[in-house]
Amino acid sequence: MAGRADSTVLAGARVVLPTGTVENGRVTVEGTRIAGSAAEDARTLDLSGHWVVPGFVDMHNHGGGGASFTSGTVDEVLTGIRTHREHGTTTLVASTVTGEMDFLAHRAGVLSELVEQGDLAGIHFEGPFISPCRKGAHSEDLLRHPDPAEVRKLMDAARGTAKMFTLATELPGGIDSVRLLAEHGVIAAIGHTDATYEQTVEAIDAGATVATHLFNAMPPLAHREPGPIAALLEDERITVELINDGTHLHPAALELAYHHAGAHRVALITDAMDAAGFGDGLYQLGPLAVEVKDGVARLVEGNSIAGSTLTLDTAFHRAVTIDRIPVGDVVRSISANPARLLGVYDRVGSLEPGKDADLVVLDEDFALKGVMRKGEWVKEPRIV
Repeated sequence: MAGRADSTVLAGARVVLPTGTVENGRVTVEGTRIAGSAAEDARTLDLSGHWVVPGFVDMHNHGGGGASFTSGTVDEVLTGIRTHREHGTTTLVASTVTGEMDFLAHRAGVLSELVEQGDLAGIHFEGPFISPCRKGAHSEDLLRHPDPAEVRKLMDAARGTAKMFTLATELPGGIDSVRLLAEHGVIAAIGHTDATYEQTVEAIDAGATVATHLFNAMPPLAHREPGPIAALLEDERITVELINDGTHLHPAALELAYHHAGAHRVALITDAMDAAGFGDGLYQLGPLAVEVKDGVARLVEGNSIAGSTLTLDTAFHRAVTIDRIPVGDVVRSISANPARLLGVYDRVGSLEPGKDADLVVLDEDFALKGVMRKGEWVKEPRIV
């Protein structure tokens, strides 16, 4: 039964800390936070045979539970947030898709209220400032060049809650928009781009710090035209997003990114759309019709992949059991790294005293068994 864990000791599990994994570890929760010591009347929950890891942080997510962050009502957006919380995502950024500027500004106002009340960690604008050559599941008719004035319009509409913009920085206004975002502490992400290697380097030098779903919606790596992938992988200033759902990336591509960027520069994301945690069927992604079949989302017209139905517990499980990424590296990629990028690592992203009691309980096979957010069980583990 979900509820507030006012004074609880989670004991006996493998606990993943920034310094490494502690066997037979203990995590003490007092109210909404992780504490250094337990009260005398603390309840002890024996989690022997389990893992305790930080709550997941998803910086690129368009919806879930049948709800769209781009078009849903406040109640529908909250449904999407709850769906991802039940799968371990305790900190979430809402991503929009390409739309009319006035519509996106309106959505920014709606979503900013949910940021201000603590349900979301920020807003990510994916489109409309992207390349028609690499548009993916975005309406080409609504795409526009990244005019700094229009970027500023959306920033203003978000009332300080904009965390990231995805831009095709090779387009007119792209570099100036990167500089504008960097000056205001907003992440400039390179994605849905047809940029060359040299153009990508220029954008990084201007202040871009993230690669939006690396490999997807950008030119492939080639030996004479390395394109954006090589530039993004080689530069220590860039964190690369990866969608580890088994559809967007071959395991060898995931391994390549971890090998060249290192775990400290990877952020596992979902890029989820409405169907995440909901099921197959017909959906809308912005103005475009999407069919989800066997868990894979594709545009009805054109058959392009249209986001994912991924949840981060599945991404974690795949990374450890299929891709054989060390557990500590996966925790960095799914919690600490995105928390640092979003500027919230002082509160979330690791299991340290004083931080929010956001954590995930996994069994020995890395299946999700429990989720706690700010000391409250979203999903309480059933220990037999």
